Amino acid sequence: MTPTRIAVLGAGSWGTALAVSLARGGHAVTLWARREDAAAAIRDTRRNAPYLPEAEVPASVAVTSDLGAAVNGADVWLVAVPSQSVRDVMAPLADCVADRLVVVSVAKGIETDTLLTTSGVLREVLPTADPDRVGVLYGPSHAEEVALEKPTSVVAAFSDGRIASLVQQVFMRPALRVYTNTDLVGVEVGGSVKNVMAVAAGMADGLGLGDNAKAALVTRGLAEITRLGLALGADAHTFAGLAGLGDLVVTCFSRHSRNRAFGERVGRGETRAEALGHSTMVVEGVRTTESVRQLADRTGVEMPITEAVHAILFDGLDPAAAVGQLMERDPKLEAAHFDTPAFDGTEA
Repeated sequence: MTPTRIAVLGAGSWGTALAVSLARGGHAVTLWARREDAAAAIRDTRRNAPYLPEAEVPASVAVTSDLGAAVNGADVWLVAVPSQSVRDVMAPLADCVADRLVVVSVAKGIETDTLLTTSGVLREVLPTADPDRVGVLYGPSHAEEVALEKPTSVVAAFSDGRIASLVQQVFMRPALRVYTNTDLVGVEVGGSVKNVMAVAAGMADGLGLGDNAKAALVTRGLAEITRLGLALGADAHTFAGLAGLGDLVVTCFSRHSRNRAFGERVGRGETRAEALGHSTMVVEGVRTTESVRQLADRTGVEMPITEAVHAILFDGLDPAAAVGQLMERDPKLEAAHFDTPAFDGTEA
């Protein structure tokens, strides 16, 4: 039976957009906001003014700040809080896990202390949940466009293809096409590390480097993402899909991308703190840069763009100097395909 009672945990832009989409699809949706004043404002106005003012929240969507009440009786938990907050928000729900519960994360990031992906954190803090029923919904999907029902495609990734298909059925809408994938590691790596590359792309915009440089950055960024994914056991083909190339392209070029916008401010000379001060939403790429750099060190994967972004954000390296360092690196071989013998995981 297709689950129909859904708890959307997190009333930011993406959580709100998906609550709206799921309600339009006929599901019984409860939207959880961390603060009661935020929940009350949505209930009273049927708008989420700070995060998604253009979307009307249907009257059928229940809105609460009571976490236990939000998940009570739900078949699906949709986790839409910032990736670094997943542990704190979800740990109190460990005793609320019911049989056949499906947990879907749309938070994109890697926890800084543990270097776990979001699904890894969820499995750890919800130990009684069936691990095969914990996965993600990722892809090129800015909330602003999903809420306005502009055509969007995403991928549901679960280790069990049957659960991925179930989630596909739940979330599919006329303007929201859902694919499935069982390469959970690859989808999570692609969807998380792309935020680092979006920060770099924004820096390129801020520096006025032009289209050639940005195209090269995105291409070589995809190579870094793929190398890290392969080292962690992912399928190389995943990175040519929606959570790889698709998400990377949209977040590096879109005016909606908070990571790109943050990077642009840094490229124009603002400090990390100054640039963060202009965003009312979490810029996931900042903390993810720390995590990805640690993962690269742990796995021995060469990630020069990530290293440059980290040096700019945390060590005070001038963005223009970072460009020079990247351009002056030793000559390398470009592998035509990541899954051919020519690619041994070391080229940059």
